[in-house]
Amino acid sequence: MAHVYKKIKKGRTYYYIRETARINGKPKVVNQIYLGTVEKIMEMALGQQQAGLGKIKVQEFGSLFLAHLIEKHIGVVDIIDSVIPPDPREKGPTLGEYFLYAAFNRMIEPRSKLGLAKWYENFAVHQIRPAETTALTSQRYWKKWDRVDQQAIEKISRIFFSKVNKVEPLDSGCFLFDTTNYFHYMDSKTPSELAVRGKNKDGKHWLRQIGLALLVSRTAQIPLFYREFEGNCHDSRLFNRLLQEIFTSLDALNQEKRDLTVVIDKGMNSEANMEAIDQQEGVDFITTYSPAFAEDLARKDLSFFSPVDTPKNRELVEKGCEDDQMVAWRTSGQYWGRPRTVVVTYNPRTAAKQRYSFERKLGRLQDGLFEIRSKVRAGKKQWSTQHQVQQRYKDLCESLYLPKDLYDIDFKVSNQRLQMYFRKNHYRISKYIARFGKNIIITTHHDWSTDDIVRASLDRYQVEHSFRQTKAGEFANLRPIWHWTDSKIRCHIFSCMIALTYLRLMTLWLNRAGVTLSADSTMQAMRNLSSCLCWPNGKRKPSRVIEEPNEEQTAILRAFGYKIENGVLQELSQ
Repeated sequence: MAHVYKKIKKGRTYYYIRETARINGKPKVVNQIYLGTVEKIMEMALGQQQAGLGKIKVQEFGSLFLAHLIEKHIGVVDIIDSVIPPDPREKGPTLGEYFLYAAFNRMIEPRSKLGLAKWYENFAVHQIRPAETTALTSQRYWKKWDRVDQQAIEKISRIFFSKVNKVEPLDSGCFLFDTTNYFHYMDSKTPSELAVRGKNKDGKHWLRQIGLALLVSRTAQIPLFYREFEGNCHDSRLFNRLLQEIFTSLDALNQEKRDLTVVIDKGMNSEANMEAIDQQEGVDFITTYSPAFAEDLARKDLSFFSPVDTPKNRELVEKGCEDDQMVAWRTSGQYWGRPRTVVVTYNPRTAAKQRYSFERKLGRLQDGLFEIRSKVRAGKKQWSTQHQVQQRYKDLCESLYLPKDLYDIDFKVSNQRLQMYFRKNHYRISKYIARFGKNIIITTHHDWSTDDIVRASLDRYQVEHSFRQTKAGEFANLRPIWHWTDSKIRCHIFSCMIALTYLRLMTLWLNRAGVTLSADSTMQAMRNLSSCLCWPNGKRKPSRVIEEPNEEQTAILRAFGYKIENGVLQELSQ
């Protein structure tokens, strides 16, 4: 509640607007705005000092209110506090609230913990969820999160995703799994098992990185399992390590005990992994397979292929671009010791892009070979032996991401000087081009139609979309990581997973209500809905007023059962 508060300093009287709220059952001052002396207030009331109105505080409301609506359904604070109960001697926000306010920040505008308390000053947080935001300092975060070990965070995440599944039950037994990594500016001398150097997916191989594995439901696209891992672990070894944990999590969520299908990338389909999946009762898989290891499939004549029923193909047909449709051919084969269903797809648009890129690279490779030959003929140092020249050629191919057998390299010695000759290997080039636009899908689903198999494989983009949200999105961005110990990094990643899950739930529920907005568009729209602490003329007590929402904001609020009338937030049922 807001009220006018009087203070006497050195014999002079000053007035403030104070807001109080109950925090942990006790009334506390959560917001205070300086008004001035009684003379200044009179000037404001009479309209003689228009600038005085600038002291009335306007705070962001809509985005935080929406985030809190999702939290009311899940209750992550209660989940965390049930696993790690508050210490009776602790004061201020609980451990669960520290996680929640970090997650809210990641949902709206990612900031470091150092600036979190100041950031919350711009929000009407005390109107939405009263808390001592001044306690949200980096030092307090460090002390609170120091109580959370790896075992505790894994238990909390299991309970969290179980609650998410109760609120939004699974309507499909198909799940998408993939991995990514995030670079970190951690110093090389800082001890860490998670942050290590490896092949970075953003190309920053010189930086240490942290890996993240994520499992999402195919239809709802909601995260259901995640695990952070060391940045130099290969996908196939990681998947093998997490298999049992993934299946245990899925069994816990799969209340109807329907058959499960896991869609994975070709980087995870090792012999050991496929054998482990085969041993799981009621579990099928859909994976891709490199055309480089199945030349006979990649070179199959396109006359055997036929269009598949996908949303993109339907869109192309409507535009009159039937020749650009993805086509597929179905067969079977022995893979990983058992018979599997095999689907080979061909996308002409992808093939054209790959052919264009290949021609450019091939031209650069040829230019590089001419340069190498000129240096060999000139007898320059480091270019005088076959081994040195072949190594330079291999390095050039690797830099262009091209195979090393596209050109045949020959050497002769003339007048005691090495001579180099090269020519295109048209057979190898034709075999390489034959793979363009081709994708091989292998599955244990012998009863599924070709269209269903292709669509399920294509839906892997959904988990990739989640990764893009945590990397390039304005909301729920996991980077930059302002933490320097493994335990704090794990806590940070979990708070980001909360944010990502809440954003997905928000988008899902809005779409069901007919509001077709993305998570970014929704949060951006609601960030412009503000709350203002006003002191109208003729009234002694100040009051809070929410600004008039625009059409988009009104639709979002109505989708969640709320409206704003005369500056007051109300439930639609009222």
